[in-house]
Amino acid sequence: MRSFFRTTYRWTTRGMKLAIFGTIVGIVGIIGVLIYAITQGPPSLMTEQNTVFYGTDGEIIGEEQGAEERYWINIEEMPESIKDATLAIEDRRFYNHFGFDLKRIAAAALTDLKQMRMAEGASTITQQYARNLYLSHDKTWKRKLNEALYALRLEIFYNKDEILEGYLNTIYYGHGAYGIEAASRQYFNKHAADLTLTEASMLAGIPKGPTYYSPLANAERAEARQQQILAEMEQNGYITSSEKRAAVEASISYADGEEEETQEVAPYFQDQVITEAAQLLEVDRESVQTGGYHIHTTLIEEHQRILEEQVKRNIPASEEIQVASAVMNSHSGAITALVGGKDYGESPFNRATQAKRSVGSTIKPFLYYAALAEGYSPVTMKETQPIEIEVDGKTEPYVPSNFNDQYAEEPISMAQALAVSDNIYAVKTHMDIGPEKLGKTMKTFGVKETFKPHPSLALGYSSISLFDMVSAYGKMVKGTESIEGHTIAKITDRHGNVLYEYQPAYNKDDAVDRVRAFTVTHMMTGMFDPILDADYASVTGTPIKGKLTRMYGGKSGTTDNDSWMIGFSPQYVSGVWVGYDEGSKPLEDFNDHRYAKAIWADTMEKIHETEPTAAFIPPPGVKGVYIDPETGYVAGPNCPQERLVYMEESDIPENVCGGDESKDVDDEFKDDPWFKDVVDWFF
Repeated sequence: MRSFFRTTYRWTTRGMKLAIFGTIVGIVGIIGVLIYAITQGPPSLMTEQNTVFYGTDGEIIGEEQGAEERYWINIEEMPESIKDATLAIEDRRFYNHFGFDLKRIAAAALTDLKQMRMAEGASTITQQYARNLYLSHDKTWKRKLNEALYALRLEIFYNKDEILEGYLNTIYYGHGAYGIEAASRQYFNKHAADLTLTEASMLAGIPKGPTYYSPLANAERAEARQQQILAEMEQNGYITSSEKRAAVEASISYADGEEEETQEVAPYFQDQVITEAAQLLEVDRESVQTGGYHIHTTLIEEHQRILEEQVKRNIPASEEIQVASAVMNSHSGAITALVGGKDYGESPFNRATQAKRSVGSTIKPFLYYAALAEGYSPVTMKETQPIEIEVDGKTEPYVPSNFNDQYAEEPISMAQALAVSDNIYAVKTHMDIGPEKLGKTMKTFGVKETFKPHPSLALGYSSISLFDMVSAYGKMVKGTESIEGHTIAKITDRHGNVLYEYQPAYNKDDAVDRVRAFTVTHMMTGMFDPILDADYASVTGTPIKGKLTRMYGGKSGTTDNDSWMIGFSPQYVSGVWVGYDEGSKPLEDFNDHRYAKAIWADTMEKIHETEPTAAFIPPPGVKGVYIDPETGYVAGPNCPQERLVYMEESDIPENVCGGDESKDVDDEFKDDPWFKDVVDWFF
């Protein structure tokens, strides 16, 4: 017996010591946690999820917070009904605990142990607020520990009303609405202060599952949740039974969603920024809008203003016809202005990036780029009479034609064919070099579509977006595949850490040839040079030549349903598309065909008013040669007309225009100063 008592005494003494030790460790641990929480200081109560867009001048051009703007209102502005409904369903002991509801935690822990997983939560409003501000929503013990520390800091440094105010201003209510004011406007088109008990109890049920309990997604489920909240409010003394009954019986009228405000600065451009950022960061669009990013864009607000003004000035608002346009820096690929339609408020569909339309003759520069690699030169001569081409699998031949069925009576050069947009020359060249070559060339210039090697490809009967075509022209003008049309220069997080910064990407395996690109670039200046007029057709830039005050190059394109103009200076590339959203609707009259060129010319002239005169610098390997447009010979002293053409020295013709065909061609250029090729670009 004595041995039993001694053993019992030892175990009792040991247990007391362990209990005391455990208590001391617990107290020390609690003190340590409190010291840690206090030394960390007060956490910010404001959400940092707003994504901000900046223009090239560093000024804010827009702010994204999801599909709806967020608003912070004081707790005094919130109706008692929304505060009471939220407390009743989320945390009815909120004002009586220190951030943690021990009773709920114990019940939830018991459930988790029974199911051997984290099945039930017991988060208080303070914990939820901490999670929404600083943490992820993963169900892990590490996240719960961090959540507890943040919640403790909130409770130490802020009073209950401040915490509740922050929670109700930042909690997600679905459909892009963060905070009770945004939710009230989103669902009921009214201020939160004006919410009825019926409306407040409906909104209070949404945060538990913003998609699941949204009345706009499932009215029956949302109403069941609302009735549960009203029952909790009655049971906890927030409302009387008669108030509950009146709230249940009252009808709810939801906003129709048509009063959503549009962005003021370059809305189509900002839409593209979000799309581009989502791809770069590998997240969805909503994550970009609510991720707290600082996105430095390539927008030049003056360019955007000019572009929008010229669209409005040239196309009457009453016209059904639509427009898309973009301006790009030809040195960097930065998109400085973008329009995706006449009115973003009426139609946010971005026709510059989302629509793919037949590009017409704007594809021809890439065809001639491919032809230069197959032995062609700017003075390669071809006859352009009507032809028929047999197509595999077709019973009827393909029969291309020129505009108004007009054809040359004698061979013309590639340079002249491009300037007057001769279709027969293009199709014959396309078939001669192999119809698969043009499709491969388009991929070199960044166009990802798959092209069937059909004769009609030479005339642009394949659909490409305006954004991609402008980018492709930029590669041609710059003479490198590294230029890529882009709207984002840099993305940082809210702490200034750089997440992305644009860098040119080179592709040695499929690089753009600088010599051929420059040769084509110079040939495209011919669309504004009347010296290249043919007997049967004028150069295609004739209608706008009188508007232009400096050297430009470009190419227009027309199909039955689409009108294009893409052109450039040494500084900028700009493209304009005009047509009807209904792709099968043809362009109806003269004005429909005139708009694209007029918008392009007016925009480029305005943009360049403050730009210095600049020149295209020929790369090594090409020589500027004056050519007789009629014969393709080198222009001699007695030649009646001449046109500057760039080509590889080996392609320079041996014949000389002016009756002295035996003269050494080199004699024509041996006395030219070294800078003559550059100076020629200024005139």
